[in-house]
Amino acid sequence: MKSLDKIPTSKLERASKLVKTGVKIGGNYAKYYGKKLVNPDLDKEELNEDNAADIYDGLKSLKGSALKVAQMLSMERNLLPRAYVEKFSLSQFSVPPLSAPLVRKTFRKYLGKYPEDIFDEFEKDSINAASIGQVHRAQLDGKSLAVKIQYPGVAESIGSDLALVKPIALKMFNLNAKDSDKYFKEVEHKLTEETNYLLELAQSKEITEACSIIPGLSFPKYYEDLSSERILTMDWMTGQHLSEFSEEGFSEEVGNRLGQSLWDFYMYQIHGLRKVHADPHPGNFLVSPEEELIAIDFGCIKVIPNEFYEPYFELARKESLEDEEFFTRKLEELEILVPSDSPKEREYFKALFHEMLSLFTSPFQSEEFYFGDEHFWAQIADLSQRYSQDDQLKKMNGNRGSKHFLYMNRTFFGLYNLLYDLNARVEVNRFRQYLEPAVEVAI
Repeated sequence: MKSLDKIPTSKLERASKLVKTGVKIGGNYAKYYGKKLVNPDLDKEELNEDNAADIYDGLKSLKGSALKVAQMLSMERNLLPRAYVEKFSLSQFSVPPLSAPLVRKTFRKYLGKYPEDIFDEFEKDSINAASIGQVHRAQLDGKSLAVKIQYPGVAESIGSDLALVKPIALKMFNLNAKDSDKYFKEVEHKLTEETNYLLELAQSKEITEACSIIPGLSFPKYYEDLSSERILTMDWMTGQHLSEFSEEGFSEEVGNRLGQSLWDFYMYQIHGLRKVHADPHPGNFLVSPEEELIAIDFGCIKVIPNEFYEPYFELARKESLEDEEFFTRKLEELEILVPSDSPKEREYFKALFHEMLSLFTSPFQSEEFYFGDEHFWAQIADLSQRYSQDDQLKKMNGNRGSKHFLYMNRTFFGLYNLLYDLNARVEVNRFRQYLEPAVEVAI
């Protein structure tokens, strides 16, 4: 893959790149409607493939938050057409890397020395290139290290990038522009945090130390003296990306064991620490040669405030779903039902979220849950398809829920998908044994 000697950093350069992408998409639609005149039964598969390819090609040269949004969307397997999911998922770890001169320039700026002056060995070609940074392998004092380098201009362009992709997101998810501001501010806040590698260093050390009690799970060690706000150095961890591992054959016992470690890792964070690794895509997990799970990226950590945690997980209880008064009150606390709702809207969204929650919280309704259950996923796909085609919903304001839903729902949906890939059967409440006795769990 050809490396990049320059990344567009000014607002004008980045906007120009997206305008060119928009022109290509317009051409794709013109071609599609021309073919449809000849063949009225033509579906949108080719159109989706062309649009996904052009959007991804435009975003990958920009890198940064625009590409990160594509990565986030790639996890929504039941919301986007297949072509978009497949193309956008490449943003997890398959984008053009920075050239060696640009890497050296970044080192000189943020650590005061070139990489060859810091490490005994430094591989000039990156091992991984993703949306916000790329990883190089290095050696120092006999240790094998992974060095993550942030792309130039990423932190400074977050606000303008989100302004550029906002119209696409509003149309895709049927959101009201004015009322959606809280969601975009939440995304901007989290992306800003992800570009602060000193914050990631502190978060990584805190989370890995706390979660070290969970069996079958390991983490890299982080090195403060070899890190800065744009460079992060940690141990090199040997293993396969979870996506690659899950495509190969593995035993039921291994899938269950890895899935249990993953489930316990997330439940311990959420209920014990009240903060969570909110980026559960396959690129952030490895499977070691010993077939144990390795978590390698803690840039996106979501703090869960108590006023959200309690009603969110109280609705995971079966008895909460069966008590209409209690259920309604919790929907109000979570801003799913709002004062401006008409009686018709109120009843519609109560029914919608009751159906959604009954399905998505089903793993919490038993002591054991099998995430490879095709019936469970077929129900999710059916629910998504029905409501995506619901004309009544399209006429209503789609902005529903606290801003905290954005990353919490993303966390759970990503987690469920990883567990599906592992075909895992998990003990739902096993994580409780790792919690302090004084910790109160809402489910």
